[in-house]
Amino acid sequence: MDAKTFAREIETHIRPATFPVAAKLLRPEDAVPEKAKRPWRDMKIQIAICQAVSMARRYGWTVAVGAEDVNCALTKTAFGFAPLTEHYTAGHLACGMYTESLAAGARTEAATHRLPEGKYKHLLLGPAARAEFVPDALVIYGNAAQVMRLLTGALWKRGGAITSSFTGRVDCSDEIIRAMFLQDYQVILPCYGDRVFGQTEDSEMAFSLPASKMEELVEGLAGTHKGGIRYPIPTFLRYSPQYPEHYYELDKIWAAEK
Repeated sequence: MDAKTFAREIETHIRPATFPVAAKLLRPEDAVPEKAKRPWRDMKIQIAICQAVSMARRYGWTVAVGAEDVNCALTKTAFGFAPLTEHYTAGHLACGMYTESLAAGARTEAATHRLPEGKYKHLLLGPAARAEFVPDALVIYGNAAQVMRLLTGALWKRGGAITSSFTGRVDCSDEIIRAMFLQDYQVILPCYGDRVFGQTEDSEMAFSLPASKMEELVEGLAGTHKGGIRYPIPTFLRYSPQYPEHYYELDKIWAAEK
């Protein structure tokens, strides 16, 4: 299944407020699409990767970011755009903000999936509905009910449960790198930086998947839709409301006039 077909099915079953995003990691020898926007070249700004995701999902832009475009030390490290240092692995970037001690910070950094330095040179992001590339992962933002709906579709064939982990930081790694590494679905709790710089709203969550799962998820959404699991959630309306006691005086008046 291609990303454009996948996006149409997501729009049908999930109706997200922003575009589903296709993500692809480009090796040094891979060409960056000419029409892709480059933050430093085209806007003279350096950004966090969560901002690039938001540009893709909110503006509908195709964006490519590399070392020259990114100024977030955490994501430059995670995506292999900069060297992994002892200062990072020792927990200094987490300690005092996210953790009480260096040891706790080191455990937090170790929980983040990372790519080897230099393996990839750029991250390409764009709305899946217009993607002219084969993605490695796809990311869908929505409210909790929409993410639940995606989850039920993901479990249609295999059943059971989906396990995700959360650190409250570097959610771009969770969305893209972890989905690729594990080749499985991920429920994403947007991190602090995503909320500050990506301007993700308090009501939003995300759901990601490797490209290998696109067809399975679409089949699952169709199957669960047929089974009655749908979005918007069909609230139960077939009941008699209850009113304040004095409303019922009119019933007595109407009954007496008959």
